[in-house]
Amino acid sequence: MDTGFNDRFWESPDGLKLHFRDYPGREDRVPVLCMHGLTRNARDFAALAEHLAEERRVLVPEMRGRGDSEYARDPATYTPATYVEDVSALLAQEDISRFVAVGTSLGGLMTMMLAAAEPGRIAGAVLNDVGPELQAAGLTRIAEYVGQGRNFPTWMHAARALEEVHSAAHPDFDTEEWIAMAKRTMTVQQNGRIAFDYDMSIAEPFQTGDGAAPPDLWPAYEALRGAPLLIVRGALSDLLSEGTAQTMLARHPDAELVTVAGVGHAPLLDEPAVLAAIDQLMAKAA
Repeated sequence: MDTGFNDRFWESPDGLKLHFRDYPGREDRVPVLCMHGLTRNARDFAALAEHLAEERRVLVPEMRGRGDSEYARDPATYTPATYVEDVSALLAQEDISRFVAVGTSLGGLMTMMLAAAEPGRIAGAVLNDVGPELQAAGLTRIAEYVGQGRNFPTWMHAARALEEVHSAAHPDFDTEEWIAMAKRTMTVQQNGRIAFDYDMSIAEPFQTGDGAAPPDLWPAYEALRGAPLLIVRGALSDLLSEGTAQTMLARHPDAELVTVAGVGHAPLLDEPAVLAAIDQLMAKAA
């Protein structure tokens, strides 16, 4: 079956075998790098990547400890700074000098950090429900569920468990949508049980604060000023406040804010208004 992408790998600076999806696209346009959230994987971007690959190449890496990427030997390396080093190694392997970044939550933090490291490298960016300042309520909520290690006998049980934890973020989801989310975030283990598709040890540095976010990301955010920017925010978000989103908008000369009604952390990036705004940003990125 034609999946639209190739499963490929790269090596981290400390020797881990990491996986990415490579969606072939036009080579005369700047490629897209999609970076997932803390407990997520490449499947989160399946629909968006297929859409974007109609016009340009799309790379969707899975950070260490997620999906088909190798788990870290040292849990202390599960930090945004290490993930940025890993992704930089991928960009070097693929000889990518400029790219459009699409980052959800953790992936958005990584986008800002990549911009700070090499400001001219990002040709455009989408920050999905994340910014230089994060609300304590959202971080506390994430800390309560990350690394819990639960497993389930059926996809329906898995879906119900997700609904229990995340219903405030997606109050309008029906059963089929919860099952779809379960299949994006979980995997069937060798024993037949369904479990989250990440190393539970990613919770260790997050719980201490080291794996959450660097202390002051406003300078990193300012490094995005040379490229078009789309800020996506869930209207019910407990991680990116409306005030922070408005400040971000005011401090970037070529930024647009799309707020998704009835959704918390984080929008799926398949909402019509969001897709239209992403297409407009891609057109600016050449």
